[in-house]
Amino acid sequence: MHPQIHASPSTGQLIEGDPANTVLRLGQLGFDAPAALLASFGLTLERVADGTPIPGSFWGDEEAGIIGTTVYARDDTPVHSLLHEAGHLIVLSPERRPDVHTDATDSIEEEDATCYLQIVLADRLPGVGRERLMADMDAWGYSFRLGSTRAWFEHDAGNARDFLAERGLPC
Repeated sequence: MHPQIHASPSTGQLIEGDPANTVLRLGQLGFDAPAALLASFGLTLERVADGTPIPGSFWGDEEAGIIGTTVYARDDTPVHSLLHEAGHLIVLSPERRPDVHTDATDSIEEEDATCYLQIVLADRLPGVGRERLMADMDAWGYSFRLGSTRAWFEHDAGNARDFLAERGLPC
C-alpha cells in the first residue's frame, strides 16, 4: 500500500497520510474566540475533557455535539465540526433549540444552510477564515455535487443563502 500524498490546507506543502489529519482543531485555535462567537447567537460552548466522550455528538469520536443551546467539543474537535454543529442550532428557531439532542434536523434546506453558515462564520474566527475552512471540509470528506466545497459555495448554494437571508442570518 502506498501512502496518500496531498497538499496541506494551511501551507500547501505536500505531505503523506490521511488529509483529515491536517484539519484545524480547537486545541490549536483555543476556545475563547469560538465561545464568544457562539455566545453572540445565544449558544454556549462547553469544553469536554480529553478522552471523554462528547455529549450530543452525532458522529462520535472527536466530532462536536449539541444538546439544547450548548455545543460540546474537545481540544481534538475539528473547527469545521464545531461550526457545523453550532450552525445547526443557529438556523433553528429559538423555540426549537431546547428540544435538540444530537440530531438537529433531517431537512435538506437546513443542512445546506448549516454548511453555508459554517463557512461564513469561519471569517469571524481569527486564524481560520473561509478559505481554510473550505479546505478542511474537503480534507474531511464533505461531499458536494460540484466536487468541492468552494465550487458548491460559489456556484450552487443559492438556496442556502436565501434560507439564511430570510431568517436574518449571516450570508
